[in-house]
Amino acid sequence: MSTNSKSLTALALQKFFKSFLGVISLFFICFCILISVFGFFFIQDKSVNVNQMNLNIHSKSPGFQVLMLKIPNKQVKETKFMEYFMGKKNVDSYIPINSYSIVNNNLVYSEYSDSNDLIIEKSVPLSDFNDFTSTINFEKKYISKTKFLLGTDKYGRDLLSRLIIGSRISLAIGFVAVFISLVVGIFFGSLAGYYGGTIDAIVMWFVNIIWSIPTLLLVIAITLALGKGFWQVFIAVGLTMWVEVARVVRGQIMSEKQSQYVTAARALGFSDWRIVTKHILPNCMAPVIVISAANFASAILMESGLSFLGLGAQPPIASWGSMIKDHYSYIILGKAYMAIFPGIAMCLLVLSFMLIGNTLRDVFDVKN
Repeated sequence: MSTNSKSLTALALQKFFKSFLGVISLFFICFCILISVFGFFFIQDKSVNVNQMNLNIHSKSPGFQVLMLKIPNKQVKETKFMEYFMGKKNVDSYIPINSYSIVNNNLVYSEYSDSNDLIIEKSVPLSDFNDFTSTINFEKKYISKTKFLLGTDKYGRDLLSRLIIGSRISLAIGFVAVFISLVVGIFFGSLAGYYGGTIDAIVMWFVNIIWSIPTLLLVIAITLALGKGFWQVFIAVGLTMWVEVARVVRGQIMSEKQSQYVTAARALGFSDWRIVTKHILPNCMAPVIVISAANFASAILMESGLSFLGLGAQPPIASWGSMIKDHYSYIILGKAYMAIFPGIAMCLLVLSFMLIGNTLRDVFDVKN
């Protein structure tokens, strides 16, 4: 098949997959989406918000191993479908221990401690454990050696589990903020570009006012007005990113509405709504897609900044910004990795979206 007979979409995809950085970035983003959605299938901490604390093993280095004693939670029921993706409300308790023994139908164990002087021995009746038959079966079911690949945070939570689930916040705010910015930006940009005149002047006056306010201050103001929370941050970030979309859409529509196909559509009696949505906007989406990729990266950084300031997702929800906030003081205490790991993850994700944006810009450039 010759190049001339290929559709524009096929040509764009062909050019995109010729870009090494663009393809690598796309695969990394798809990988992040997969592990964020299916994270609870393979992480150690299955609790909601990966918030199972063990202060005895706080701030441990990557690769730390410890014996874990599982204490069954009698309230644990069959796992519901959504708990496979959102975590379990009632989970078994895990206690880090140094040693254990079975004496007179009781389990005697010493809780984990770095100092021998602080080791505390406790006992639990074996009746608290289900179907106890023998010591060997007991050890297989209730005693396990747990390894924390990235160590633990200052509350003794698994750092890798929180890093994986924390990616949900960054990806979700990117999608929601970009969606809101597209809806609002395309609406106002279409009004200003198609009708012009007074409507254009009013819309651009409003756009310039929003543009003149520092983005972070505007997000903080909207967040404080809506209240701290998960969805409030999404809405706040989305409502501050639409102005650039509106300006681009306005400029594209102003140039496209003079085209012959628009004149023909008007002559056929099509409504303004149909002309804009069915004919003009599909020809203006290339630069909007490029801007959306950049806005996705900006939304991730903005949410992380808000979480660092305490205005983003509230504890115990795991987010990369809050993880950096909780552990940035450890940088000077010899445990900088606790803040560096989420920072690296954030940088890689933002870089991937920026590289995809640059690749899409080259793909949609008619000069190439």
